[in-house]
Amino acid sequence: MARSKPWDVDDELWALIEPLLQEVERRTRHPGRKRHPDRLVFQGILFVLHTGIAWEHLPQKLGFGSGMTCWRRLAEWTEAGVWPRLHQELLAKLRGANVLDFSRAAVDGSHIPSAKGGPKTGRSPVDRGRAGSKHHLITDATGIPLAVTLTGGNRNDVPQLIPLLEAVPPVRGKRGRPRRRPDIVLGDRGYDHDKYRRLVWALGVKPVIARRGTDHGSGLGTQRWVVERALAHLHWFRRLRIRWEIRDDIHEAFLTLGCALICWRRFVSLP
Repeated sequence: MARSKPWDVDDELWALIEPLLQEVERRTRHPGRKRHPDRLVFQGILFVLHTGIAWEHLPQKLGFGSGMTCWRRLAEWTEAGVWPRLHQELLAKLRGANVLDFSRAAVDGSHIPSAKGGPKTGRSPVDRGRAGSKHHLITDATGIPLAVTLTGGNRNDVPQLIPLLEAVPPVRGKRGRPRRRPDIVLGDRGYDHDKYRRLVWALGVKPVIARRGTDHGSGLGTQRWVVERALAHLHWFRRLRIRWEIRDDIHEAFLTLGCALICWRRFVSLP
């Protein structure tokens, strides 16, 4: 049996995505060229996400449509808020399957170079001052991505701690109120600041953050490694290793879509 390509969309995944897309009615007068099928265009977007290929080099012989068609549809769906809703729906499925673990969360950040600049870029201290951006990620206790944010490469981790916690959507999947806050949040020394500890406590979350100047071996690494693994999985998508998009919302769309796909893989791997 031939193995499917990573950008192929099976019927089960498409059944989740299709209801989130806006139905565009064709004009009765001067209808113009027929709209390319959404499913094929979405596969073209996944092809770019997985391979990192430039939009203009997207191979039309695969049936995805032109690179410009895929880019425009990505911008259209991003403006409609499709990707956060898809991610939230998949988180609810994982919670309903008793996979999502809110007993603790872990946060971390990772620098990436920015090829063309744009909003939410800055001089990266880890890349000789070149323009870059930073991915900030929060995961549950098992490494499932809960939320991701984008900042300039010159931004510190600690100011993103509260935005990350607030970016976690209300997750349904079980009876009762949706779950949104973890019980504990784990962070490395980059998040060591008493002001932000107090802000985390104010959200009803216990901060467990390593302090600067103390010896290594606090034991947090045995629990925090899941967020580092999740960042590695996120950067397995080649389009997320370097920021090629000048528009920050398009790069954030790829980020959220990457998180959703990681959740989907976790869901379909359940016994």
